[in-house]
Amino acid sequence: MDKPVCLIDTASDGKLCVQQSALQVLEQVQQPVVVVAVVGLYRTGKSYLMNRLAGKQTGFALGSTIESKTKGIWMWCLPHPTKAGTTLVLLDTEGLGDVDKGDSKHDTKIFSLSVLLSSTLVLNSQGTIDNRAIEELQYVTELTEYIKIKSSDEDEDDEFVKFFPSFIWAVRDFTLEQKIKGKYQLGITVNEFNLPRQCIRNYFPSRKCFTFPFPTAPENVSHLESLDPVDLSPDFQEVTQRFCKFVFDKSEVKKLKDGYTVTGRVLGQFAKTYVDMISSGEVPFLENAVMAMALIENEAAVKEGLEVYQSGMEKLKTSFPLELKEVSSEHQYLSRTATQALMKRSFKDSEGTYLKSLEEGINKLFHGYLYQNEEASRKRCENILSSLSGTMTEKLKKGSYAIPGGYVLFSQDLEDIVKKYKIQANKGVKVEDTLEEFLKQKSVESNAILQADNKLTEKEKKIMGEKINTKEQKQRQLEEKMEAERRSIEERMRQMREKMDEEMRLQREEAEHAMDSKLREQAALLDKGFQEKADRMSEEMEDFRRKNKNHQILQIQHMASAGLHTL
Repeated sequence: MDKPVCLIDTASDGKLCVQQSALQVLEQVQQPVVVVAVVGLYRTGKSYLMNRLAGKQTGFALGSTIESKTKGIWMWCLPHPTKAGTTLVLLDTEGLGDVDKGDSKHDTKIFSLSVLLSSTLVLNSQGTIDNRAIEELQYVTELTEYIKIKSSDEDEDDEFVKFFPSFIWAVRDFTLEQKIKGKYQLGITVNEFNLPRQCIRNYFPSRKCFTFPFPTAPENVSHLESLDPVDLSPDFQEVTQRFCKFVFDKSEVKKLKDGYTVTGRVLGQFAKTYVDMISSGEVPFLENAVMAMALIENEAAVKEGLEVYQSGMEKLKTSFPLELKEVSSEHQYLSRTATQALMKRSFKDSEGTYLKSLEEGINKLFHGYLYQNEEASRKRCENILSSLSGTMTEKLKKGSYAIPGGYVLFSQDLEDIVKKYKIQANKGVKVEDTLEEFLKQKSVESNAILQADNKLTEKEKKIMGEKINTKEQKQRQLEEKMEAERRSIEERMRQMREKMDEEMRLQREEAEHAMDSKLREQAALLDKGFQEKADRMSEEMEDFRRKNKNHQILQIQHMASAGLHTL
């Protein structure tokens, strides 16, 4: 922040209210906070001290008149000058004791809020430690009227020290002019003097006092913020430096009773809670406020843990689909990270209620991401199968499988698709389920092709059977024809043989008859003494026999030749 902002203001109805813009600033402060608040009478230089703590000449408004300049409680958030990773929150409060405010309890409310919100409370007073100074401490004695530890009636004096901040009394323009015989001239009773001191010891865990000399000449006091260091008293500068160093070194981080570290966000929530209680007329019960804050912070811690988990899973989601082990591994890592975020922010969750709530929320989100991963896997697998089966789809449309043997072709194409599908990378967890669904869909087409193929095959078999039967029939007919011709040839041969035999018998008979005739004629010639004619006749008979034999051989050859030609 480059300048202070109003944290708590007075509304038009006179009630205190928290400024939303200041809460938004604190909401962004995730670091632990050291909260230093300054209270005291108006126009006593409180704002100057706060500016010095901020390391600035100006910032918080300084009053140059009798009128209180600061109204309500103003806040300035700065990096802590000596504690790394810590934010210094300075609270400058409205001056106490302004009679024009009207509400006699207004100052006590401002004082009480300063005590409740700070880890170090600076009470700023001016002049001597006298009656007036002690009167300023009356606000401490009235704290128990506006702040309670518990809602029960138990004695709480020993409990305040566990909740209240460290106490620093800064006495400005300090003198001992009214010290008489070593004692302060107070004008009040010992009990009245000791009560604030006793309350300070009872309520605040540590106490420190700084006395500041006059800073400069009286005529320059009204514009301290514009003075050069050379115009300031060296003693005043030395005390101011010691004061700032002490505050930086000794002021602790704001913590709750059980040691829970307060961040800017938690401080803002406490400011709102306490202001709401006080404005409604309630007395803030610190333990109740802590429990209410625990409820708010623990619910916010669960939400933050879930956001940590969800943010990481959303990044992982961009890589879906992934294998289950990859998603589970990242889930486990993010679950641990989310739990750490919750443990860092939550408090008073002794029964683990909010840790369980975080686990349930994470598990619900995890199942959702598992489903999204499955859907991403299913979609990718379906796209792969759709691409690989494009050719098959075209073939189905064209009826390329509606042929005998089409089922075998379809099965081969399907097997090829499955092989190519299995070697594809990054398919995710639904690789088998999607393939099973794909094959289930294709089984309908496969069965239809198989049935058609069976019908086509049966018809083809019938056609082939008919062709085979026709061929066999023709073969049989041919064989029968050949057999018939063979038998016919054999019959003709038989008949020819019979005819030839008959003709040869007749020829033999004729030859024999002729021979007999010749023999008889030869015998007659011989008888008559015609030897020469008989010899000539013998030669004729021999020639006749030879010619007759040759004729028979020719007939046999003719028959054989005729039989072979027929076959």
